[in-house]
Amino acid sequence: MPASRTSPARPRPVISAREAQALREAMALRQTLAAGQTLTPAQATALRTAAAAAVRTAPPGSRPGSPAVRRKPAPGRSAAKRAPARKPKSRAKASARPEKSALASRWSTRLGVVAMSTLLLPAVAVLVLPGSDDGGSANGPLDVTTLALTAQSSLLEQAGRYRQLEQEVAQRQTELQQARDAELTVRAQVEAEQAVVGTTAADLYRSAPAERFPVLGLDVEDDAATTDALYREALAERAERALEGVVVRAERTGTALVAATDRVAEAEAAVAAASDLAAGVLAKVRDKVEDLSPAVTAQLAALGGGAGVEQDRNSQALVRWQTYLGQLASAGIEPPSAAALADATDLPSGLSPALDATGRPVPGVAWAVIGSSPVTVLPAETVAAVSTALSQVGKPYVDGTSGPETYDCGGFTSAAWLLAGYAVPSTPENQWATGAPVALADLQVGDLVFSPGGQDVGIYLGDGDVVGASAGTYQVGVRSVPAGSSATRVTLPAPAQTNAALPPGGDTGICGAALPVPGPVSPAWGGYANGQIPGEALCALGAARHALRCDAAASYVRMSTAFESAFGSPLCITDSYRSYASQVSAFARKPGLAAVPGTSNHGWALAVDLCGGINVAGSQQWTWMTANAGRFGFVQPEWARPGNEKPEPWHWEFGYIS
Repeated sequence: MPASRTSPARPRPVISAREAQALREAMALRQTLAAGQTLTPAQATALRTAAAAAVRTAPPGSRPGSPAVRRKPAPGRSAAKRAPARKPKSRAKASARPEKSALASRWSTRLGVVAMSTLLLPAVAVLVLPGSDDGGSANGPLDVTTLALTAQSSLLEQAGRYRQLEQEVAQRQTELQQARDAELTVRAQVEAEQAVVGTTAADLYRSAPAERFPVLGLDVEDDAATTDALYREALAERAERALEGVVVRAERTGTALVAATDRVAEAEAAVAAASDLAAGVLAKVRDKVEDLSPAVTAQLAALGGGAGVEQDRNSQALVRWQTYLGQLASAGIEPPSAAALADATDLPSGLSPALDATGRPVPGVAWAVIGSSPVTVLPAETVAAVSTALSQVGKPYVDGTSGPETYDCGGFTSAAWLLAGYAVPSTPENQWATGAPVALADLQVGDLVFSPGGQDVGIYLGDGDVVGASAGTYQVGVRSVPAGSSATRVTLPAPAQTNAALPPGGDTGICGAALPVPGPVSPAWGGYANGQIPGEALCALGAARHALRCDAAASYVRMSTAFESAFGSPLCITDSYRSYASQVSAFARKPGLAAVPGTSNHGWALAVDLCGGINVAGSQQWTWMTANAGRFGFVQPEWARPGNEKPEPWHWEFGYIS
């Protein structure tokens, strides 16, 4: 009798507590999206993380519409010569994998499908590319969004790895400098001791035998000379012992010099090893962005958390960028690497040199023909940098930060280009000094644009727009290119020598911060009321408990550094931002001195009270402030000056606010 074909009962899958929590969070996000509510930044991060995890954990065949793996270039064929036109893709062969239990495989597939359907499908309607041919089908938009989320996660991971290696390189370089300094010190000791030995030896060589050996001057018939000869013999013996000591020390110092030289070599090798690892990470990022299609990078640009204060302008810039990438995608053009566009006489098939108004080739870009019109083809790295930059629109400006949640202007451009595989310094000054300059008339999308004076920087978007982190709006957003700006192109080789500093100029300060305006102005900013400014909108003043508006805080720190160079200690501060509650407390304690709650200048996070001598009118410290504070945007209001209605020599404000 044949055996029964009835399958045994399958065990019920058991999930871990972590997987259960992920599913609960996914269902909560789905309900949020279904209700038409806006995701918070934390929820948006969970969305991206879950989607990326779903793609990683789902086995081949369970990912809806998974594209075939791009075929690698044949051996001996340079990747730089790859044609920009999309090549026919072949299905990747399944690789051998360790055998898993059927239960584990089924549950992995189920978890991936649940995560993607729970998180991504409700949101897909707002993520379809303009002009997409998918027509809202389930697979097409989902694939692009998932790939963009996965690419973003991978690039952020590599950027974090590079930042770690960057710190390691800096540490190794410090150790190398210490080793070199120690080597120089030991070498100087060796030279000094060798000089002593050489001088003493030369003197002995030139001296007479009686001078070297005074005992030879003894005369049995001259008793008076005996004492002197013996004394000189004792001196000669002491000098000989001293010389022997110098020789021994010279030998020991020579040994120390060899050890110091070895330490220098070891430190140099450590710097080179760390630098090679960092360069490898950048190369891996460039390989990654070169493999991204225009559709994926266009979707990458739309992964941001908000439109920012200039919503219409920011949205128009995003749509314009996505339209450009949509043209490339429709024509089957994939942006080549920057290396492939470096030589205008040897471009990938299907591309021709881009020409400027005078007919000269534009370095670093090329032209392709779509229909009957030439279209500029940017390097894949530039496309990734611009898309990454646009995805950060609306995030807050905070001085001295480079993401991923807050930025200043230099940190923003540095972070965007790092995710494209280029290590750009984090300050506008250093970015200008080390960049390849281009004329303003030759601007291309992706170029770094510096305001007059070089204190502000953004990424050019075309049509006279740049995107950057602004201390004027306290957000990442799109703005116009200021007249008289300067520019550099990241994908071109760095100049042999650093660029000369840009001349002072412009009507804004660091990262577009407004300069103090003579005369009383409204101190209100950011839509906040006096004393009602949230802590996350402020920046701390060093390690102290004090805080100010971020541009004022940055200027205060620079002013404190200048003060310390003059007096040996930083600025002494007793008061800064004062919340409404603290104003009430201060008024209750000092009604004759404190302002009425809700009217204090400290409630705008733009005023400080200083000590350490500045609080005494006429002191050296107070005199220094009156002569130098204006260079950093700080002034003492008329009423607080000595001899006026309410003299407070300790009170200083960022701009004329009272």
